[in-house]
Parts: sequence; structure tokens; C-alpha cells
Amino acid sequence: MDQLLAGSDAKTAFESNGLLDQLKKALAEQALNSEMDHHLSDEETVGNSRNGYGRKTVLTDSGSLELSIPRDRQSSFDPQLLAKYQRRFPGFDEKIVSMYARGMSTREIVGHVQDLYGIDVSADLISAVTDAALDEVATWQSRPLEPVYPLVFFDALRVKDQRRRPCKAVHIALGVRGDGTKEMLGLWIETNEGAKFWLRVMNEMKNRGVEDILIAVVDGLKGFPDAINAVFAQTTVQTCIVHLLRNSLDFASWKDRKDLARELKAIYVAIDDKAAEAALTTFEGGFWGRKFPAVAQIWRRAWQEVIPFFAFPMDVRPIIYTTNAIEALNSKLRRAVRARGHFPSDEAATKLLYLVLNRSEKEWKMPPREWRWQNPNSPFSLRTAFRPQGRKSKCSTARPYTKFLTVPPKPLRPIPDQPLRSTNSNPSTPGNGRVGSRECTACLKSAGSASRGHIQTT
Repeated sequence: MDQLLAGSDAKTAFESNGLLDQLKKALAEQALNSEMDHHLSDEETVGNSRNGYGRKTVLTDSGSLELSIPRDRQSSFDPQLLAKYQRRFPGFDEKIVSMYARGMSTREIVGHVQDLYGIDVSADLISAVTDAALDEVATWQSRPLEPVYPLVFFDALRVKDQRRRPCKAVHIALGVRGDGTKEMLGLWIETNEGAKFWLRVMNEMKNRGVEDILIAVVDGLKGFPDAINAVFAQTTVQTCIVHLLRNSLDFASWKDRKDLARELKAIYVAIDDKAAEAALTTFEGGFWGRKFPAVAQIWRRAWQEVIPFFAFPMDVRPIIYTTNAIEALNSKLRRAVRARGHFPSDEAATKLLYLVLNRSEKEWKMPPREWRWQNPNSPFSLRTAFRPQGRKSKCSTARPYTKFLTVPPKPLRPIPDQPLRSTNSNPSTPGNGRVGSRECTACLKSAGSASRGHIQTT
């Protein structure tokens, strides 16, 4: 290295056609010549030999290189490093796909490549590189899934069509595996969302190997719960508390939203469904309930879909009602969609959203140890020994979730329907609840753990 830099300015090594580019060129040409020697030594046809060199300009992740490609007389040499008619090294395509996944348009990528690498590429080339993702989308959308997902979030966002049709909804499904890791189950683009559409989605997931979903968190769309239970009879359908909270805050001005959200929080962090209903009644008779009577009506109408998560342990509830995972994913998707503005076709929208999802999955980290549900000490793993009370299977083929647990849960008795004893003098204040002598201390912890979940209210 010292000999290479001797007598030259080190700063020029990183410039176009500098020392690093010369090293890349030398290494590539040496590898191509080695491939030619190996090709001629294994050649079965007698009389084949070298036939000079051909010039080819290739695009790399750092710029363009002009290489001397060796040729043979019978034109049977096909190098592995740079195949015939190939003009780009793999690193260049990855750079293009990465920029496209960040929401840059093809024209913006052309200008960015010109400014950064000094390479002139066409918008058609950028489209051809990114279109390779369409084959990956088809494979990804039909890949086999896990037999059981303890938790699946369903959500949607809107995208604009260039042909000025009504905005289409992009529906995504985010599943949580038994070990607590997240997985994107699929995305679907549909103009009209109804019971038939959701029934088709559920059947598609079942055909891909899903046999049971413990909890499905939805955003209150009409016909969605019926479609889920028609395919997965034992699934508990839970209305997304975040969406319900946002709908409630829409009635208030910006200065009142913080106080209104604080009052509503007492409902979904209650110790059980009876305490939650009492908190809702208290809210109705309070100052904010009288100021915004429509808010309490929204919660009353959706009450049967709100209360299912109260049947689960305190430590599990924040995972269900906060939906931070799906909200963080949606923010990245909306950022990419907002930068693009509109799409010429469904394929273009699917391509971009898939690349964003694929990039986001690589950034996901392992869940905390206490939320890895195959751990026998995890509250979720223990709770799956039985379904929430009142959930009856609608078909004889439904299988219990415990069949698929790596670590078999210990048998537990259902939690009795009686109020928990509290050491707090104020029983309406969550945070100091203690389990009774007949209840499972492994399943339930203090009610204050529920307040640790964060909800995005704007």
C-alpha cells in the first residue's frame, strides 16, 4: 500500500479513475483472465485458444469501469464474474433498489447517480432494475406461513392512482410468531373493502399454512370480524384501541386532546372489563364526557369488540392495545407513498411497498426476553393453556394453540370471575392491584405494568 501511494496524493485515491478504481479494474481483469485459463484447460474441443480482448464499460457501486474482457476463438467463454451482455455489477443494482425503497422516483435516482458517481443512466434502466422485485413479490406473497400466530395486526393505508380513480387501500398484515419475532404476512391492494375481500384474504392465509390465530387486532372495518371467525373460528377479534382513540380525539380541538386522552386512558388500563365499564360510565358523567358526548357513544357502540383483551394477563395487554409495531411500519410506508405522490398501476405501488417492507424487516430486533412467548415463564405462553372464557369453536377441526408450543405450558385453572384484592386504599386507581390467593401469580402481575405501553395519539 505504501508503494502504491508513494509519489501520489492520497486524496486522489478516492476520486473517479483514482487508485481505488484502478485496483478494482486490475482485480476484475485478473479474475477474468484466470477464468479464461480455467476455461481453456477444461475445453474438450481441440483448437480453441485466446483471441484478444474486448472492451466493456460496466457500472459498479462506486462508478463506471472500462474492462478488457478476454475472448476465445470459438466464442464459448462465458465468465462468471461478469456474464455476457451484463453491464452492471450486483452492487450497483442493490444501490438502485435501496434508493427506490427510500421513496425516490426514477428521475430522482438518475440525478442522484449522476451527482454521486458521475454516471449517466436512463430512467428505463432504473425501472428495469426495480422491476426485478416483482418476481420477488409473487414469491413472497405465496410463501408458506407459520401454523400459529399468537398475534396478528391488520391495518390499511391509502394510495393515489395516477388515473384519478378513487384512492385504493393497501392492507397489510403483521404477525407475531411464538418466539416474539415479527413477520410481514402479506399486502393486498383493493379499491372496495368488504366481507368478500376479507374472506378471500383469510382463505389465502389459511391456504398458506396458517391454522390458528390467537388474537387478531383490526381497525373496526365492517364485516372484518365475521370474515376472520368464518375461517379461524377460535380467534379473538380485538378492535384497535389506537384507532378508537384517534376517532375520539377527532371531536376535540388540539388544546383539549391531551386532557381528553388522559381521561380515556383510564378505560383501557382498567384491571378488568367491569372496571373498564365503570371508568367509561365515570367518563360519561364527568366534565369531558359532557363536553364531548359523542366520544362515549363511540366506545359504547364498539364495546363488545373493545373488551376481549381484558381476558388476558396485564403484561400481555400493552402489546395488544398499543400497536406500536404496526404504527412504526405504517409511518415508513406513508413516508414513501407521500414522496411518490401517486402510482401509475397497482404493480408500481406493490413494488415500492414491498421494497420498503423488506428493508424494514432487516431493521427489526429481537423482542425482550420476557415477551418471547415460548419461554415457559412468559405470561402469554402460560395464558395459551386455555382460551378466553366464552370463546367456543364453531367447527370441529379447530386446533388448540398449545399443540404448537415448543415448551408445553403448565396446566392452569381459569381465572375466577371475582374482583382482585388491592392493597391500595383507592380501588379505582390502577397500579397497586394484587392477585388473590386463588389466582395464578405467573399470569397476572401488577396493574401498573399496563400503563407502561405508549400510545401515539396524533
